[in-house]
Amino acid sequence: MAFVRCSRDPCGVICLVLTYFSVLYADYVVVQYVLIPAYSDSVWCSLHGSVFNLILLLLLACHAKAVFSDPGLVPLPETAMDFSDLRSQSTRMNERGCEGWTVCSRCETYRPPRAHHCRVCQRCVRRMDHHCPWINNCVGELNQKYFIQFLFYTGVASLYSLVLVVSSWVWRIRNERGGDGARTQGEGEEEEESPGKHLIVAHYIILLVESVLFGVFVVVIFYDQLVSIVTDETPIEQMKNRLMKKDRGSSSPSSPQPPHQPPHTRKPKLALLREVFGRGSVFLWLLPLHASPPAAGGITYSALPDYDV
Repeated sequence: MAFVRCSRDPCGVICLVLTYFSVLYADYVVVQYVLIPAYSDSVWCSLHGSVFNLILLLLLACHAKAVFSDPGLVPLPETAMDFSDLRSQSTRMNERGCEGWTVCSRCETYRPPRAHHCRVCQRCVRRMDHHCPWINNCVGELNQKYFIQFLFYTGVASLYSLVLVVSSWVWRIRNERGGDGARTQGEGEEEEESPGKHLIVAHYIILLVESVLFGVFVVVIFYDQLVSIVTDETPIEQMKNRLMKKDRGSSSPSSPQPPHQPPHTRKPKLALLREVFGRGSVFLWLLPLHASPPAAGGITYSALPDYDV
């Protein structure tokens, strides 16, 4: 099921390949052209190499969990449903406490509150945030934790590689300045070493650009994800609320107003974070471990609301 879902979008497959290639390339350049030449005679080579590869290992583990985990797909009914009397039941939905339940015309099923349809996955997802091509999956109720962890470790790896490349570059410049007198004795040797030097500089520049681009990119998304959690509003819900406010402001007083939907109860920020990252220790939030589903509005629910169909 996960493989079928992940191989459906060609753009997502390309982004997956690009992600793993970028990670492996960064590891290759850091080990081969940064750590070994600059710290080969020091314990710092093993230390930096172990820490950097541990970060990349956690990055790949979180990415794999985000890719292959169920984002919170709404189960499809085993038999087709008849929605012909849906309009006649609309007045009784609010009376019977079924606010928020909607009907997806594409999945042809009822979906619980805060669930939305993804056009790429072709399924409804609970508390859907967005469809991310970099994980080729939706970011929803059940895999948002792994997606945020992936962003976090990508940012840490980008910053770490940036610091290592700059420090190694400074080390090389100092060594070249200190060996200017020795180089003047043999210009032929310098000409032979110049292609290798240019290759190292090219790797440094590519890794610097990669680190800056990915670092800035994930920091912005990471901040947006945290804001979405603490405000208890997904980007889709934020957009809908803005459109509703705009429509109310532009409509005339005599025009009929759309029915007001009461907002869901806001919870403390720490409680909202624990619903996403788990109710254990804060240190466990950094590990791609399975967290218990949210207590309120979790994944255990009836496939049908209290409708007469």
